[in-house]
Amino acid sequence: MAKPGRLADKVALVTGAAGGIGRAICLRLAKEGAAVLVTGPHLERAEAVAAELLREPGSRAAATICDVRDPASVAAAVRQAKEAWGGLDLVVNNAGVMTFKPFEEISDEEWRAVLDVDLLGAVRLTREAFRAMRPGGAIVNVASVHAFETTPLVAPYAAAKAALLSLTRSAAIEGKPKGLRANAVVPGAVDTAMLRDNPNLKSGAERLDPAEVGCPEDVAGAVAFLCSNDAAFVTGAALAVDGGRLARL
Repeated sequence: MAKPGRLADKVALVTGAAGGIGRAICLRLAKEGAAVLVTGPHLERAEAVAAELLREPGSRAAATICDVRDPASVAAAVRQAKEAWGGLDLVVNNAGVMTFKPFEEISDEEWRAVLDVDLLGAVRLTREAFRAMRPGGAIVNVASVHAFETTPLVAPYAAAKAALLSLTRSAAIEGKPKGLRANAVVPGAVDTAMLRDNPNLKSGAERLDPAEVGCPEDVAGAVAFLCSNDAAFVTGAALAVDGGRLARL
């Protein structure tokens, strides 16, 4: 029996689910009643998050490897969600990597490594989702303020996130006849390992007001809204979750 909530009877697949934002998204979707397939490139980490979800009475969760660079791995994860709970309704493209290097030192291989996860990973899962999702479903892409305003040393990441917003619009247009919505959240600075390990912050090249640093749960709440019927008339949108950082920039 599905857990009560505004996402009751929904089946969700989340990529990059073992990290700070991904974990928070999984927890929130499960709290709202969705069955959640927790995915990532490391099974033990995904299983730890799924076990955390299952500690809550009534929750439904499972874990599997999903390497978003591999089309076969993506297709297998989608099949597992459908086989476990009879369908697929919600997809959250959260997997992402970041590199820090001066533009002239970034090789083609390093560009491809970032784009393969941050952009093409979402392309692969959206393609499978279009084939598998039930009408009424929603796709949410986790972009970044770097899509609009960026900093030195992160060109591949910023470019990928900007392209991810364009992908979101295309998915919204082509998903509409299928009964599917596609939106993006645009987080600012969020208290995660990726932020804490940011060499731009460590060097002082980038400065942040502590009041403009959010928590993973802030992003998860926005994702849950976009997944729900409360956002039934919202598609092709980019929802900033940045504490007003873009407004100030």
